[in-house]
Amino acid sequence: MKAATTIHVLIGTALLGMFANGACAAPAKELPPKPSVADVVKASKPGDWRALDPENTLYMELPTGRVVMELAPSFAPKAAANIRALVREGYFDGLSVIRAQDGFVVQWGDPDEVTPRPFKAARTVDAEFSVPAKGTGQFTLLKERDVYAPQVGHVNGFPVARDPKAGQAWLPHCYAMVGVARDEASNTGNGSQLYTVIGHAPRHLDRNITVVGRIVSGMPLLTVMPRGSAALGFYEKAEQRTPIASVRLAADVPAPERSKLEVMRTESAAFQAVIDAQRNRGGPWTKVAAGAIDLCNVPIPVREQQ
Repeated sequence: MKAATTIHVLIGTALLGMFANGACAAPAKELPPKPSVADVVKASKPGDWRALDPENTLYMELPTGRVVMELAPSFAPKAAANIRALVREGYFDGLSVIRAQDGFVVQWGDPDEVTPRPFKAARTVDAEFSVPAKGTGQFTLLKERDVYAPQVGHVNGFPVARDPKAGQAWLPHCYAMVGVARDEASNTGNGSQLYTVIGHAPRHLDRNITVVGRIVSGMPLLTVMPRGSAALGFYEKAEQRTPIASVRLAADVPAPERSKLEVMRTESAAFQAVIDAQRNRGGPWTKVAAGAIDLCNVPIPVREQQ
């Protein structure tokens, strides 16, 4: 038994040495240069872009800067309407970021569960985990197979999943998407506490929580939040929370003070070129192109208005 073990160890050691020296590994071929996402954006035309809708754009002002969120009312009309109502009554002003769970989400709202801040908007809102696909907008299909949905693609600047047989569509839990926190009952997500995904996409949450939009600018201000030490990343002490100066609808902010941003049209040929550039990256740095792409890894370009 000892001799056999010694032989196996020697063979294994020799094979490891061969791999380490590259004896059994074929060298990666040099890929030809190809247009990058930046190249596609630079070559895009004005018609490839759309401005943010002021009635569905939120500005959250933090001590470190502005976070810009775009609501997707065609996928969550009731939730979006209630969030707009909360914002217009100044509900979020003076509240705070209350949770930062590593690799998962950052959440903001009222940390006081005993005597929470009152508001006039609806306290219960019907869950909008998915909606009829018809009427949500022009769907641009991504050819790759998805683990969580029969089809995935994009609608009006948002990643989208859908089930053609059921005729349903929903917004997935990709990075920077904004969801409506809720308790156990489905209708308890009223928008008074919101969160954004800061880590690996938790797609298992799809169709279990209403996703209402995405952050188009300011994600670095949230991803660097200190991680909460309490369960699920909540902050234990008030001084650990980051205060929210205000949340406003862009439509209610004077034009000179608005963020002049535009999103690439996801139904455009330019956006298809963005996907292809990300799917099949060229050299010289990339040695092996993936040849495929995951829905949540598709970049949706945002830029200052030209």
